[in-house]
Amino acid sequence: MEYDQKIKNRMKRIEGQVRGLIKMMDEGKDCRDVVTQMSAVRSAMDRTAALIVSTNLERCIREEKNTGESSEDLIKEAVNLLVKSR
Repeated sequence: MEYDQKIKNRMKRIEGQVRGLIKMMDEGKDCRDVVTQMSAVRSAMDRTAALIVSTNLERCIREEKNTGESSEDLIKEAVNLLVKSR
Protein backbone atom coordinates (compact mmCIF):
# COMPACT_ATOMS: atom_id res chain seq x y z
CA MET A 1 0.00 0.00 0.00
CA GLU A 2 1.16 3.48 -0.76
CA TYR A 3 0.64 6.03 2.02
CA ASP A 4 -0.32 9.52 0.91
CA GLN A 5 1.00 12.77 2.33
CA LYS A 6 -2.14 13.35 4.43
CA ILE A 7 -1.49 10.18 6.42
CA LYS A 8 2.20 10.99 6.78
CA ASN A 9 1.29 14.49 8.01
CA ARG A 10 -1.06 12.97 10.60
CA MET A 11 1.77 10.80 11.86
CA LYS A 12 4.08 13.80 12.07
CA ARG A 13 1.49 15.64 14.17
CA ILE A 14 1.20 12.61 16.44
CA GLU A 15 4.98 12.53 16.72
CA GLY A 16 4.86 16.16 17.84
CA GLN A 17 2.21 15.31 20.41
CA VAL A 18 4.40 12.53 21.81
CA ARG A 19 7.39 14.88 22.01
CA GLY A 20 5.15 17.34 23.85
CA LEU A 21 4.18 14.58 26.25
CA ILE A 22 7.81 13.80 27.02
CA LYS A 23 8.44 17.50 27.62
CA MET A 24 5.46 17.62 29.98
CA MET A 25 6.89 14.67 31.90
CA ASP A 26 10.35 16.26 32.04
CA GLU A 27 8.76 19.42 33.43
CA GLY A 28 6.84 17.43 36.04
CA LYS A 29 3.41 18.47 34.81
CA ASP A 30 0.31 17.27 36.62
CA CYS A 31 -0.68 13.63 36.12
CA ARG A 32 -4.13 14.58 34.82
CA ASP A 33 -2.66 16.82 32.14
CA VAL A 34 -0.22 14.12 31.03
CA VAL A 35 -2.92 11.44 30.88
CA THR A 36 -5.26 13.79 29.01
CA GLN A 37 -2.57 14.36 26.41
CA MET A 38 -1.88 10.61 26.23
CA SER A 39 -5.57 10.03 25.51
CA ALA A 40 -5.40 12.57 22.71
CA VAL A 41 -2.41 10.76 21.19
CA ARG A 42 -4.16 7.40 21.43
CA SER A 43 -7.28 8.84 19.80
CA ALA A 44 -5.22 10.34 16.97
CA MET A 45 -3.49 6.98 16.42
CA ASP A 46 -6.83 5.16 16.38
CA ARG A 47 -8.29 7.58 13.85
CA THR A 48 -5.20 7.28 11.66
CA ALA A 49 -5.30 3.48 11.80
CA ALA A 50 -8.97 3.55 10.83
CA LEU A 51 -8.21 5.86 7.93
CA ILE A 52 -5.44 3.56 6.67
CA VAL A 53 -7.65 0.46 6.94
CA SER A 54 -10.64 2.12 5.29
CA THR A 55 -8.55 3.52 2.45
CA ASN A 56 -6.98 0.13 1.83
CA LEU A 57 -10.35 -1.62 2.08
CA GLU A 58 -11.88 0.77 -0.44
CA ARG A 59 -9.04 0.11 -2.88
CA CYS A 60 -9.30 -3.65 -2.45
CA ILE A 61 -13.08 -3.65 -2.94
CA ARG A 62 -12.75 -1.63 -6.14
CA GLU A 63 -10.17 -4.10 -7.45
CA GLU A 64 -12.39 -7.07 -6.56
CA LYS A 65 -15.44 -5.53 -8.23
CA ASN A 66 -13.44 -5.38 -11.43
CA THR A 67 -12.73 -9.11 -11.14
CA GLY A 68 -16.25 -10.01 -9.97
CA GLU A 69 -15.10 -11.53 -6.67
CA SER A 70 -16.83 -11.18 -3.28
CA SER A 71 -15.52 -8.56 -0.87
CA GLU A 72 -17.04 -10.15 2.25
CA ASP A 73 -13.72 -11.63 3.43
CA LEU A 74 -11.94 -8.32 2.92
CA ILE A 75 -14.49 -6.52 5.07
CA LYS A 76 -14.19 -9.12 7.83
CA GLU A 77 -10.41 -8.85 7.74
CA ALA A 78 -10.56 -5.04 7.96
CA VAL A 79 -12.94 -5.15 10.92
CA ASN A 80 -10.74 -7.70 12.70
CA LEU A 81 -7.69 -5.55 12.09
CA LEU A 82 -9.40 -2.52 13.63
CA VAL A 83 -10.62 -4.54 16.62
CA LYS A 84 -7.12 -5.93 17.24
CA SER A 85 -5.64 -2.44 17.11
CA ARG A 86 -7.74 -1.43 20.11
